[in-house]
Amino acid sequence: MIPKKVNGPKEALEGVKDGMNLMLGGFGLCGIPENAIAELVKLGVKDLTCISNNAGVDDFGLGLLLQKRQVKKMISSYVGENDEFERQMLSGELEVELTPQGTLAEKCRAAQAGFPAVYTPAGFGTEVAHGKETRDFGGKMYVLEYAYEADFAFVKAWKGDEAGNLIFKGTARNFNPCMCGAAKITVAEVEELLPAGALDPNEIHIPGIFVQRIFQGEKYEKRIEQRTVRSRS
Repeated sequence: MIPKKVNGPKEALEGVKDGMNLMLGGFGLCGIPENAIAELVKLGVKDLTCISNNAGVDDFGLGLLLQKRQVKKMISSYVGENDEFERQMLSGELEVELTPQGTLAEKCRAAQAGFPAVYTPAGFGTEVAHGKETRDFGGKMYVLEYAYEADFAFVKAWKGDEAGNLIFKGTARNFNPCMCGAAKITVAEVEELLPAGALDPNEIHIPGIFVQRIFQGEKYEKRIEQRTVRSRS
């Protein structure tokens, strides 16, 4: 068995350099690789292109990288919860590529499967399709979208084993699975790391072949992006 367990985020992020393309799993603040993001902040790497559904919030998640001006370009779908992101985008400090949510997922999945591109109807006839190849299939128009190219993918799972097999919990099974194996190196942080073979094969969501490095994370905050409660009667 190829050893994949590493001793924490510092070892897991070896090889991360300025100017790299990074994928980061999660949806809002759900299932984000908190330890990996914190280590990226410590490393101080800059000019990063980050592929992620969201851009975090001002003081958490990818918002921490934006605060330190470490991100050159964001490729995202929903970015409405981060004031610093908005400021940098409107001032021209940050390059932004907004992508339909399903298209973002499929471009990750294409990279994971080894496909160079996919055709999707999403965005045809809009600014999203500007400058891209389009084609008619059965009387319906589709846009050609190229698979993402990333150096590292950082994902977060509930359980994993030392062979890299992963199980996600609840809605944390969002963009994490399709980013596994979609980059040159996939790093998984897990809440519980078990010996190889300890997971029930029928419960595994992502097989270890898609993961190169795995470590047990710590001190997860699991924040709620928008907390709405009703007043006590």
